[in-house]
Amino acid sequence: MPLDPVDLTLGLMRIDSTSGREGEVMQFTQATLESREWTVQRIPVSEGRDNILASAAEAPLVTLSTHLDTVPPYIAPRVDGGRVWGRGACDAKGIAAAMICAAERLKARDVPVALLFVVGEETTHDGAHAANQWPTASRALIDGEPTESTLAVGTKGALRLIFRAEGVAAHSAYPHLGRSAIHTLLDVLGDVRALELPRDPVLGDSTLNVGVVAGGVADNVLAAEAFARVMIRLVSDADNVLARVREVVRDRVEIREVVRVPTVRLATIDGFATSVVAYATDVPVLSAWGTPYLFGPGSINVAHRDDEHVEIEELHGAVNAYERLALAALERVAGDGTPVARIPSHVHRHQRS
Repeated sequence: MPLDPVDLTLGLMRIDSTSGREGEVMQFTQATLESREWTVQRIPVSEGRDNILASAAEAPLVTLSTHLDTVPPYIAPRVDGGRVWGRGACDAKGIAAAMICAAERLKARDVPVALLFVVGEETTHDGAHAANQWPTASRALIDGEPTESTLAVGTKGALRLIFRAEGVAAHSAYPHLGRSAIHTLLDVLGDVRALELPRDPVLGDSTLNVGVVAGGVADNVLAAEAFARVMIRLVSDADNVLARVREVVRDRVEIREVVRVPTVRLATIDGFATSVVAYATDVPVLSAWGTPYLFGPGSINVAHRDDEHVEIEELHGAVNAYERLALAALERVAGDGTPVARIPSHVHRHQRS
């Protein structure tokens, strides 16, 4: 019996898989796929956390992939007004469900397809890093993120930094006896926010967000230490941007680089609407898995929000779209020198009809 993408989305969403707690959702996914006669392997990431790789052939050439971790807080799913609501509806459990349903169709037609579901995309991309060390014959990667059912032509990169300032604690009535780490940090952050960052004609503007600021012990004590977490959305080389930041900061605070994700230019397929997305993805980390495509139902504008949702109609449409994308990507693989004998002949007939 064919899987229903809405039922499968709800099944995935009923499990809290906030980043770091993905074990149960991976068990559910593995059991679901094994019951459908997929060959499932686990790719270890960290203690209690594995990626899932499901194959329909000995050497799959096209891989559908997304992440099954979510941001906090967990929000239970519900269906209302033709939409699925809750955490992961569009980012990215609805996407995973649509991929599984599409892959089921492809497997039934003997298409050499694989499914890769990773952990940790919302934090350090550690699942993708582990997957990229895994042996694969994949020549095309269709990654899933909420792109409003368009093919992204590119994604911005990301640079996560921690700024740490040190001061000297003193009574706030006698500020000359100490030095406030918070005041230093605020001065630095003001200068960094005033920087003119690069712009790209396709990807748009670089953006900077101060996401976390913390420090001090009381309002009548000069803070001995303070830190801030900063994320820069990149449209150019990360080294150049980091050099500009260090130049304006000088030696006033310590800067530690946490995560770096480069900008990516993506492949497209005729017949699909295109877009540019500002968020970072696992795509640049999964370089071993083939030519990258990025597509998914739902909008990033509601991802990570309390009203996260995906349209049921769009979810069903994504099943058809992922099937079309996989076949088109496979056809392109056949034209790049890959032995055609490895690709089922009916795939070519489908594309040429």
